[in-house]
Amino acid sequence: MDTTTTTPASATSTAPQSAPPTAVRLTEAAVRQVKEVIKAQGFEGYFFSIRVVPAGCSGLGYDLNLVKETKAGDSVWEQDGVKLATDGMSSQYLAGTEIDYVSAITGAGFKFNNPNAKSSCGCGTSFTT
Repeated sequence: MDTTTTTPASATSTAPQSAPPTAVRLTEAAVRQVKEVIKAQGFEGYFFSIRVVPAGCSGLGYDLNLVKETKAGDSVWEQDGVKLATDGMSSQYLAGTEIDYVSAITGAGFKFNNPNAKSSCGCGTSFTT
């Protein structure tokens, strides 16, 4: 997971609110993993930022970061002690998405169950709506 903390001058720190009804939801395993990374990296108080960005052969991908401050206009909420943030554009692609953390013999990482994704590329790193 990329833990870049570059913050533009317009960034704001927003207090977590309750999640919008169609927000991203983390599984227990994902919450545990995010908390472990935050603790290991010394990023207490950071937000788990989830965004959709142009990427891959299918056109869209997920961008996960730990950020100290959110950007103006971000939706911010808290789940089980993890502060989450996303932007308005990403929200429309992420509504109803569940993020899990899976570990297998072939590797470990975050797995997205996105009801808005119509298809994904063969390697699973990008999707279309």
